[in-house]
Amino acid sequence: MPLIQPFRALRPVPARAAEVLAPPYDVLSSSEARARASGKPFSFLHVSRPEIDLDPATDPYDKAVYAKAAENLKRMIEAGVLMRDAAPCYYVYRLTWRDRTQTGLACVASLADYASNRIRKHELTTPLKEDDRVRQIEAINAQTGPVMSGYPNAPAIDALLAKVAAGKPVVDVTADDRVRHQLWIVSDAATIDALTRDFDALPAVYIGDGHHRTAAAARVAAARKGEGSHQYFLSVLFPEREMTILDYNRVVKDLNRRDPEQFLAELAKNFTVAPSAEPVRPAASNEYGMYLAGRWYKLSLRPDLVPKNDPIGRLPITLLTRNVIEPLLGIKDPRTDKRIDFIGGARGLEGLAARVDSGEMAVAFALYPTQMHDLMAVADAGSIMPPKSTWFEPKLADGMVSHVLD
Repeated sequence: MPLIQPFRALRPVPARAAEVLAPPYDVLSSSEARARASGKPFSFLHVSRPEIDLDPATDPYDKAVYAKAAENLKRMIEAGVLMRDAAPCYYVYRLTWRDRTQTGLACVASLADYASNRIRKHELTTPLKEDDRVRQIEAINAQTGPVMSGYPNAPAIDALLAKVAAGKPVVDVTADDRVRHQLWIVSDAATIDALTRDFDALPAVYIGDGHHRTAAAARVAAARKGEGSHQYFLSVLFPEREMTILDYNRVVKDLNRRDPEQFLAELAKNFTVAPSAEPVRPAASNEYGMYLAGRWYKLSLRPDLVPKNDPIGRLPITLLTRNVIEPLLGIKDPRTDKRIDFIGGARGLEGLAARVDSGEMAVAFALYPTQMHDLMAVADAGSIMPPKSTWFEPKLADGMVSHVLD
């Protein structure tokens, strides 16, 4: 069983792609998805967030929601908005955002290699979210949200993808968030064979965004047993050097019975603390921006407190947790503690300051983004990243390619 295989994608008819492509199911709330899909009957949100077509009081995990997803997908196929390729293909998928481009391969990846840790994870999953994706796959008999993964340095693969992308794409859509999505079809046998062979030669690939989707696909495969397309999961593989991880920042409701002056004094024991007239965007893993009492500060952790050979210990969030969040703010489990919240870097440093200025939060911390080489080191060590360590941007579009389980 090779690492990846071509597949018969269910995808938008090119002329209808702009109507179909939608943000990933898990970046919008139900109300946001309902607003985004308003007046767009063929938005893929009607499949990925089908509760938007039911009473707003409906539990998003109700059986009726999954039945609605199947109904909506069938409607889009019957209307001729979605088509399925007659023969298995690969698909080159390019994302362009803020003058950055990443070009990857849409394929189906082996769940056997996921089980053996050749396809490596770095994140824990939650049963509720896994269950949701299992029910979605079973209801529509398809995987609709591609998993974004990274592959290590492979010039031969990069060259093949670039050669395909030199032609005219079958889809070229710029979404509302100004992310450009382009797709090319790879149907010739020689290129398909070369891509299959070159990917199979890789020692490992690394899940970036999509741990719940992968885990759900593995559960469906285990339940169905035997051979078949259910033994693979929908994936887009990018060169890891092209992938962009944004900062994933923290805000905390109180200073754990300290006033700002006391808190700054405690910080000064392990950090160089420098006031700043401008918002502080960290430039290294041991640097932090902090917004406190209407003012920005640059924090620099003492170098001797940064472990050298510990892939988890040297992460920006681990350093902040061990030196501030746990000992000073008294937060032992950020997964469950209601005093802490997480803000993806796409909202900007202004979003951090706004949460504090509103009085909702007492302090905000801007973190240096996790780097792909650090994520890969954690995965190679068989370890798990701290919660909310990575925010990949741009996101893949739901609806561009789906994997029907034959």
